[in-house]
Amino acid sequence: MNSSSPESRVVLVPGAAAPAGINTIKSLKMANFSGKIVATDSTSLSAGFFMADVNEILPEADAHYYIKRLYEIVKKHSVGILLPSSGYDIYPYSANREALAKIGATAVVSDRDTLEVCRDKILTYKTMSGKYDLPFTTTDASKVKSFPVIAKPRYGKGSRDVTKINNEEDLKYVASNFGNTIFQEFLPGVEYTVDVLCDMDKKPITAVPRIRLQTKAGISTKGRTVRDAELEITCMNIAQDLGIRGPCCIQMKESSEGRLQLVEINSRLGGGTIFSTLAGANFPKMILDLLEGIEVKPPKVSEITVVRYYEEIVIEEGGWNQNNLAFSEPNLLTKPRLAE
Repeated sequence: MNSSSPESRVVLVPGAAAPAGINTIKSLKMANFSGKIVATDSTSLSAGFFMADVNEILPEADAHYYIKRLYEIVKKHSVGILLPSSGYDIYPYSANREALAKIGATAVVSDRDTLEVCRDKILTYKTMSGKYDLPFTTTDASKVKSFPVIAKPRYGKGSRDVTKINNEEDLKYVASNFGNTIFQEFLPGVEYTVDVLCDMDKKPITAVPRIRLQTKAGISTKGRTVRDAELEITCMNIAQDLGIRGPCCIQMKESSEGRLQLVEINSRLGGGTIFSTLAGANFPKMILDLLEGIEVKPPKVSEITVVRYYEEIVIEEGGWNQNNLAFSEPNLLTKPRLAE
């Protein structure tokens, strides 16, 4: 790491416009983090920009110029830690983890093969169904034999664009008009998100389950943390089997028989990780402690209910550069691809 002491640590938080990035910054501030927070996003009008110490615009993660710009920012600010609070940035972070380490920056992210298992819901099903209970999942609509069924993007994130299909006619319509779609057994029961933290050697430390009482656009807006030893152990085992490094959030849901089944795995800090922070498990703080060589033990977690609401940031005229609303680099962003 570039940082020589806790007071001089520089942490980069990507996705500063989204809940995960914003809540990562909030969690660090709640822990009285004394270093510097560098927030990045592809637009200057990002809420996290006005909460961090420094902000920098990055192109979107699939742009040609992304890696060059990332290295510029890391070197400019002597970034020592890159936190995984964006579902897009984690891929170039992972692909360049060793190169970043050579310039003193630790990317707290899982290996690329692990990220792929989490990203691809069919690969998740094939990889995990032999050991864990998962709902039937397929890309072949002809294999759907009962209704209702859930249709969702094969590579989607945060439960977005999820559709409940109730009959054969709707199934045929979705199958004919939407590509990269999976069809998954409908689970009517209680839905859980379980935040899991593993150390840098991929060993699980703690798991914090919460019931998703309400979600909007895939983000938890109301939730209740609970203690459930069996569920916690199961999710820590899932994380260990996958080889998760750092944080992940795991979606579990009850079947009609009341069995908890694995639905989705996100190998990063989630949009609702702040629920765990408020309950006593501050994952960003624990990650920083791990990197400082401080022993991190499972924290005492309270069972609490959290209701979220919008909070406004007022920017005075001249407080942001309207001419620099989004990153652009002539001739370099015209053909986007996955950054390597």
